[in-house]
Amino acid sequence: MVIGIVIAVIVVLIVLFLVFAYNGLIRSRNRIDNAWSQIDVQLKRRYDLIPNLVETVKGYAAHEKSTFEAVTAARANALNAQQTGSPQQQAAAENALSGTLKSLFAVAEAYPDLKANQNFLNLQEELTSTEDRIAYARQFYNDSVLGYNNNIQTFPRSAIAGMFNFEKREYFEGEPEAQGPVKVQF
Repeated sequence: MVIGIVIAVIVVLIVLFLVFAYNGLIRSRNRIDNAWSQIDVQLKRRYDLIPNLVETVKGYAAHEKSTFEAVTAARANALNAQQTGSPQQQAAAENALSGTLKSLFAVAEAYPDLKANQNFLNLQEELTSTEDRIAYARQFYNDSVLGYNNNIQTFPRSAIAGMFNFEKREYFEGEPEAQGPVKVQF
């Protein structure tokens, strides 16, 4: 009788552990999905701001066509990577977009009237704020991926993760040369 109770308690404890471990993995996976959605929100905000910024600068620097085309192409590539790519592909496209935005701001430096234009200044401030939000969203996403990957790779949760096909997630990493912030100097 006592042995039956002990076995029943052990079975109940094992089942409770499995339930809690599985639910923890689900929460971690959902946190990653939420963090990815937050990155998408900020990137869409960035994509919406860029055409307005380009149009404002175009009015002052009509002969800088190659810079505008590069920014537009980089934005299109980033949008495409967002829809079809992995986090690594999207990070590479975002880094290319950041590089072209630096070129756009360099063009703006050559036009003092543009730097004093309130519309340009507002757009520039919005874009800078958005870049900060993107950086935070990337950090939160990568932290969530780290926690999730640690959970599915450490024992005993690794056994549960293997049984239920939890797969390792990729980080949203930038290229080493493009990891600095967009700098604007006046």
